[in-house]
Amino acid sequence: MEKPRQGFAGLWNISFGFFGIQIGFALQNGNMSRVFQTLGASMDDLPALWVAAPLTGLIVQPIIGHLSDRTWNRLGRRRPYFLTGAVLAALALFLMPMAPTLGAPLLFAAALLWLLDASLNISMEPFRAFVGDMLRTDQHAAGYAVQTAFIGAGAVVGSIFPYLLERLGVANVAPEGMLPATVRWSFWAGGAALFAAVLWTVLTTREYSPEEQAAFADGHAIGPAPVEALAARGYGSALGWAILGAGVALITRAFDLEKEVYLLAALLAIYGLLSALAVSLAKQGRVNGMLTQIVGDFAGMPAVMKRLALVQFFSWSALFIMWINTTPVVTQYVFGSIDTASAAYNEGANWVNVLFTVYNGVAAVAALALLPWMSRRFGQVTTHSICLVLGAIGFAMFFLVRDAYLLLSAEVGIGIAWASILAMPYAILASNLPQAKLGIYMGLFNVFVVLPQLLVATVMGTIMKHLFPGQPVWTMLFAAASWLVAAAAMTRVAAAVPARGEAA
Repeated sequence: MEKPRQGFAGLWNISFGFFGIQIGFALQNGNMSRVFQTLGASMDDLPALWVAAPLTGLIVQPIIGHLSDRTWNRLGRRRPYFLTGAVLAALALFLMPMAPTLGAPLLFAAALLWLLDASLNISMEPFRAFVGDMLRTDQHAAGYAVQTAFIGAGAVVGSIFPYLLERLGVANVAPEGMLPATVRWSFWAGGAALFAAVLWTVLTTREYSPEEQAAFADGHAIGPAPVEALAARGYGSALGWAILGAGVALITRAFDLEKEVYLLAALLAIYGLLSALAVSLAKQGRVNGMLTQIVGDFAGMPAVMKRLALVQFFSWSALFIMWINTTPVVTQYVFGSIDTASAAYNEGANWVNVLFTVYNGVAAVAALALLPWMSRRFGQVTTHSICLVLGAIGFAMFFLVRDAYLLLSAEVGIGIAWASILAMPYAILASNLPQAKLGIYMGLFNVFVVLPQLLVATVMGTIMKHLFPGQPVWTMLFAAASWLVAAAAMTRVAAAVPARGEAA
C-alpha cells in the first residue's frame, strides 16, 4: 500500500506553517543582536546572550521528536506540537518590545529569547518529520523544496519588516536604551503572522493514523531496537565524555578563557552522566523510558546520518557566526558607527535586514527553480557541495567589500547555500530512515545543528577577544572556511546513500 500522491495544494498546506515559523526566526536572527546592544550589551556579551537559542534547540528537539513519534490524539501526531509552539512563540514576540520598560531589561530580553527559541523549536521539529509522514518517498525532495521555499519567503517577510516600516515613515531611531518603533511593530506583526500561518496548516491537513502509517510500505524496517545494543555497551564512552568535560573546565580556568566555555564543559560532562545512566537502565531491562530510548537511538544512528552530521556541524557553525556578527560587521565597517543610538548605526542595522531579505529571497527561488535542476543533473550530494562553496565565496566578500549595495551580491551565494542546507540533507534523510522513528531521528539530527552553534557561542568570543579584539569582520573568514570544510565533508556522504536516496 502506498501513500496518496500529494498535489500542489497538499504540498502547500503541509509546509505553509513553516512560513510563519521562519518569520519568527528571521525576526530573532536579524534583530536580537540589535536588541541586546541597545539594552547595553557589549560585543563580548553577544555570544553568551545568544547561547540561549542553540541550547534550547539541543534540549527541546530530541524530546519533541521522541514524544511526537508516540503521540496520537484529536489533532493528530505532529499538529499538537505545531499549535503549542506557535502560541508560545507569538507570546514571546509580543512581549519582547516591552523589555526596555522593565527593571532588568537585558535579563528580560534574554529570558524571552529562551522562550522564543524553545517555542519555535517545538513547532519546527515536527514539521521536518511531517513531510516524511505525509509524502511518498519519491516526493520527499519536492516536499522539502516547497518547505524551503516557505522558509525563504517567511524569512524575507520577517527580515524586511523594519526596513519597510522605516520607508513608511515609522521612526527608526529611539532614545538611548529604547527600541525603535520599527523593531517594536515588526515583532508584534510577526507574532500575529506566525500564529496565523501555523493555524492554517493545523486546520487544512489530516494526518495518517498509526494504523494507516503501518500499512504504508516505506521500504525501511526498523531492525533491532537500538536500546538492545545500548545494553551491551560498557561505561567507557560515557566516562570519556565526562572526563572531556572536566578537562575543558580545567583548561578554561587555567587559561582564563571566557566564562561561556564552562557551559560547553558542563554539557559534555552532563552527556557523559546521562549516557552512563541510560546504559545502566538498559542493562536492567528498563528500555522504554525516554532517556534510554533517546540515547539508544543517538548511539545507533544510521551511517548516512552520521556522515551528514559532520556536514551539518560545519554548515551551521557558519550560519550562527553570520547571525551573531552581521549587524556588528555591517554597522562598523560599512556604515562607520558602533553607537547604537546613532542614525548611522540604525541605518546599518536596517540594511542587515535587507541583506537577510535578499539571501532568504534567493533561497526561496533557488529551492524551487535551481536545486531541482542541479540535483537531477549532479545528484543531491554533489549539488549540496557546490552550493556550500558558493556560500563560502559570499562570506569571503564581507571581509573584502565595504559597499552596502555590493554586499547584496554576496547574499546570492549565501542564499543558494542556505536553500541547499534546508533541503538536501533532510530529503536524503527522509528517504533513508524508518518512518516510525522519523521524529526522533530528525530531532537527533538537530543536535548537529545545535552543537556548532553552542561552540560558536562559547568559544568564538574568546578567539576574537584574544586574536582580533574589536574586529568582528574576521568572523566572516571563519564562516567561509566552515562552509568549505562542509563541502569537502559532503563528498563522504555519497558512499552511504543508496541509489534510490540520491534521486532528485
